[in-house]
Amino acid sequence: MSVLVYTEHTEGKFKKSAYEAVSYAKAVADLIGTSVTAVTIGTVAPADLATLGNYGATKVLHVSSEQFAQFINQAYASVIAAAATHVDANVVIIANTFSGKGLAPRVAAKLEAALADGAVELPQFEGDKLNIKKTAFSGKAFAITELTAPKKVIALNLNAFEVRESGGSAAVEEFKPEVPAGDFTAVIKDIIRITDKVPLPDAEIVVSAGRGLKGPENWAMIEELADVLGAATACSKPVSDAGWRPHSEHVGQTGIAVSPNLYIAIGISGAIQHLAGVSSSKTIVVINKDPEAPFFKVADYGIVGDAFEVVPKLTAAIKAYKGN
Repeated sequence: MSVLVYTEHTEGKFKKSAYEAVSYAKAVADLIGTSVTAVTIGTVAPADLATLGNYGATKVLHVSSEQFAQFINQAYASVIAAAATHVDANVVIIANTFSGKGLAPRVAAKLEAALADGAVELPQFEGDKLNIKKTAFSGKAFAITELTAPKKVIALNLNAFEVRESGGSAAVEEFKPEVPAGDFTAVIKDIIRITDKVPLPDAEIVVSAGRGLKGPENWAMIEELADVLGAATACSKPVSDAGWRPHSEHVGQTGIAVSPNLYIAIGISGAIQHLAGVSSSKTIVVINKDPEAPFFKVADYGIVGDAFEVVPKLTAAIKAYKGN
């Protein structure tokens, strides 16, 4: 019996979410008195694979076949399920990233396992049962899900568990599972990534703006604030629909769901569809000149004021603080 964790990477470099997942898997393994095996798919340097031991993995299964060079949902799910069977894992941890949202249910189906997606805390064990606190209703509430099947799959929300270094080491083993040919009927040939910005799903800080900015020509102050904070930029749906900002920056129920440590909303009223995509943020700061804006009801901190006056002063204050 053991815990298996899938460690996602981008072009050979592990994401922060991978280290969160391994740290979480180690904490789960400690609760049940077992060990952690990580499985990684694609080309990763041996030295980087070994670093997973520093976060709690004792062994790393590496699948490096060329046919897995690009992400293929069904094939990757087959590999993870095969790895779970190989190490006799009864708990599988997957980060709830864009890819993880598609992988977790497929892995659960292949293993005939129970699934809890959107986990935000360590599970509570009651014998063979496992209780998981997870997000529900598009992040507007929490639910306790009871998993009773012998095998269990947990999809961990981003930024829900801190990265923990344990100082350990991991043995790396080449893994060559049998994957059905049918898993490769749909193949992604190429992925074009934005390299000059902080990716929204991985961002710890997000600076977002809405129609209160009045036009795309005013976004320079948003980008400057984001640059000072090392944050990703985002926007509301009306802004992306109007073509002021690219659709890749749209956060909300019909856009990208984010769960940063800090979400700054500027000139956004706070429609329910927008809140559904950002409510998992640990801290929400709202800047809006309308004191009745719905966003203030869910904000941890609020500033009632004109964004064109508040944001430049906020940016200047942060620069002064960093300078000192």
